[in-house]
Amino acid sequence: MSGHANSLKAIFLALGANFAIFVSKLVAALVTGSGAMLAEAVHSLADCGNQGLLLLGMRQTQRPASDEFPLGWGRAMYFWSFLVAILLFSVGGMFSVYEGVHKLSHPEPLKWPWLALGVLVFGIVAEGISMRGCMQEVNKARGNQPLWTWFRETRSSELLVIFGEDLAALIGLCLAALAVGATMLTGNLMFDALGTLAIGVLLLVVAVALAVEVKALLIGQGVEPRRRAELLTFLKSRPEVAEVLNLITLQMGPDVMVAVKAKMEPASSDRGLIDAINAVEAAMKAEFTDIRWSFFEPDVTD
Repeated sequence: MSGHANSLKAIFLALGANFAIFVSKLVAALVTGSGAMLAEAVHSLADCGNQGLLLLGMRQTQRPASDEFPLGWGRAMYFWSFLVAILLFSVGGMFSVYEGVHKLSHPEPLKWPWLALGVLVFGIVAEGISMRGCMQEVNKARGNQPLWTWFRETRSSELLVIFGEDLAALIGLCLAALAVGATMLTGNLMFDALGTLAIGVLLLVVAVALAVEVKALLIGQGVEPRRRAELLTFLKSRPEVAEVLNLITLQMGPDVMVAVKAKMEPASSDRGLIDAINAVEAAMKAEFTDIRWSFFEPDVTD
C-alpha cells in the first residue's frame, strides 16, 4: 500500500532525469567521438525504457475487470516491475561488471576526462533531484516506518523499483566521479576499472533485492502487516462482530481483496444477520477505500 504517495510523479521525475543524462552523454559522445561515452548514452536511454515499462504497467492496472480477469489487472504492475528488475540486473549490472573486468585486464587511457567528469557531475545533480522527489513520495507512504521496513513491506512495486533505481544510479554516479577523479590525479587506470566494477556489483545487489521483493507480490502477498492489523482492529471494534475467526487479504496492485470469517452477535432473524454483515462490509469499505472486493462469511457452527 502506498498511502497517499504519488508513484506517477516519481516515475516521471526518474524519466526526466535519465533523459537529461542521456542527452548530456550523447552530446559528449558526439563532441569527443568517444565510443565508450556513446555506450553510456545508450545505457541511459535504456534506463528511460525502464520507466516506460512502469508507465505501461500503471496504465494496464486501469483496465476493467472481465469474465476472463474477474479480479482486474492490478497485478500486471508486478510483472512489469519484475521485468525492470531483471533488466537492471542484466543490462545494467552484468554489463558494468563485464566492463570493469575488461578494463582491469585491458586498461585504456581516459579520453577527455574533464568532460567525462562534467557529465557525471551533471548526472549527479539530475539524479539528486529525481531521488529527492522519490523520497518525498516514499516518506508519504512509509509514515513513521524505518526505510528498510518500508522496503521489505511495501506493496507499491513501482515506487519500490523507482527508489531502488534512483538510489543505485545516484551512488553509481558518485562512484564513477570518484573513480575518474582518482584516475586523473594519479594517472593509475586501475581506479577507473575498479569504479566500473563497483558500480556493476552495486546494480546487481539492488536488482536482486528488488526482484526478491517483487517476486513475493507476483506470487500473491496480502496487505502490509500494519494495514492488516488496522483492519483486524476495525473488525473487532464493530458491535455486530463477536469474534474474528479468520482474515485473508490479497494485494491486487492498487486494490485489495478481503475475505472475513467471523462469529456475529446474535440477530433476531436471518434478515437481521444479513443486514449486520452488510453494515460491517459497507463500513469497512468506507474506512479502507482500497478494498475493492470483500467476502464475508458468518460462523454458523453454533
